[in-house]
Amino acid sequence: MKNFFLLISLFFAFHFQFAQAQDLHENSFNCFSILVGKEASKDGSVLFAHNEDDYGTRIVNWYKVPEKNHGLEETILLKNGGEIDQVTKTFSYLWLEMPEMEFSDGFMNEFGVTIASDACRSKEDNPALVDGGIGYGLRRIMAERAQTAKEAVKIAGRLVEEKGYSSSGRTYCIAGPDEAWVLSIVNGKHWVAQRVPDDEVVVIPNYYTIREVDLSDTVNFLGSSDLIQYSTDRGWYNPAQDGNFIFRNVYGEPGSINHKDNILRMWRGVNMLSNDEFDLDAQFPFSFHPQKKISLSDLMQVLRDHYEGTDMDLTNNYLEKNPHETENRTICCSSTQYGFVAQLRSNLPAYIGSVMWLAPYRPCVHPFFPWYAGITEIPDGFYRGNFTSAGEEHFSPAVNLYENNDSLAYWSFYKNAEMIDQDYGNLIKNVQKKNARLESKWIEEQSAFETMLLTKYSNNPDTIKELLTRQTAKYANDVWKMVK
Repeated sequence: MKNFFLLISLFFAFHFQFAQAQDLHENSFNCFSILVGKEASKDGSVLFAHNEDDYGTRIVNWYKVPEKNHGLEETILLKNGGEIDQVTKTFSYLWLEMPEMEFSDGFMNEFGVTIASDACRSKEDNPALVDGGIGYGLRRIMAERAQTAKEAVKIAGRLVEEKGYSSSGRTYCIAGPDEAWVLSIVNGKHWVAQRVPDDEVVVIPNYYTIREVDLSDTVNFLGSSDLIQYSTDRGWYNPAQDGNFIFRNVYGEPGSINHKDNILRMWRGVNMLSNDEFDLDAQFPFSFHPQKKISLSDLMQVLRDHYEGTDMDLTNNYLEKNPHETENRTICCSSTQYGFVAQLRSNLPAYIGSVMWLAPYRPCVHPFFPWYAGITEIPDGFYRGNFTSAGEEHFSPAVNLYENNDSLAYWSFYKNAEMIDQDYGNLIKNVQKKNARLESKWIEEQSAFETMLLTKYSNNPDTIKELLTRQTAKYANDVWKMVK
């Protein structure tokens, strides 16, 4: 921290801003993401770290959905009543499903295309929607149809322009083995996307982070052709007075941009990874160079963070409070349902090279263990029903959905985290040591395991997928047994 007194004054200023933004419900500040270009990572992979934050009693199911052929007349019925044509073939994908939630599911498909999102409120108060627009289902459609991150952006852009987006605003983080993109969508039919530079890092809380836009540069930008003209017509942007068009300022809801919950998490995430140090009142860049090549462990540490070692940590080194109960919204918080770090490598077949390192219910409490894109099924106990019934019942689940059930792994993780929260200061250090040992062991084993697969079974992908499924199940069941 460069200036303690500056931070204190800003702290009180943030509380004032919070009081002025009572209309911004706490649910507007769900989720946190980091995207790392392949030249900025230690192992040459594209990395995507994400905490999924959702308030209230929730549950997470893990599914593996196979590829599927579809009839020529088949359509997709959208949640709000609209329809779109189905494609003749959809790809397989890992699906982290949260019943009843409209914008919380995570995906990794067979090509490694990985998708999650962060709520970002927009200024739009007169959205153009066709048949109620599209919201839920957009990321699933991307996962089913896209072979690259950029293709996923284009698919989403076309659907938004066709149907209109039914939520205030959102940033979709989309990564693949070759590149990552930030896709910011506004309520209605406007959107913009920017490519993450290969040698840089992007941090995203719950506000738009895309700044200057150059739609003529189609290598690095995509978006609505009338993005600037529309904002000028609405009176949000005056080229003569405002200078350069800054998307986040023009389209972003001011209360969200200025909210302390967003600023604190942005400040912390950037300073943990950047080559530079930023003050809380800084104009944070869209992307930045890291202080070193970033590893899986580096991103796991950020997803577990509660501002430890800074003046924004209000727990006195966990002696006074549980870090999930302080006034400062932390990166890992009371509503974090899961965290993951997607490791996406282009030098391996996607079914081996794309791995979702997943920490169930609170990353600060549970270890990140690997789920390979190539697995063919999910181990028993990590889901209810099946992926077909989950899709059909997503918004009308069983009455006993949230009944504490020891046969479902999620509840073991939930109870373990809640138990540790009761005496966090005394329990967490041993938990952290155990998790660090396990993660180091698994990361160290990864290379030898994958080399063995390619050496012995390079001509037999089905055998490799069977072994990946077996190994993934072992990790999952070992962690489940440990938390019991």
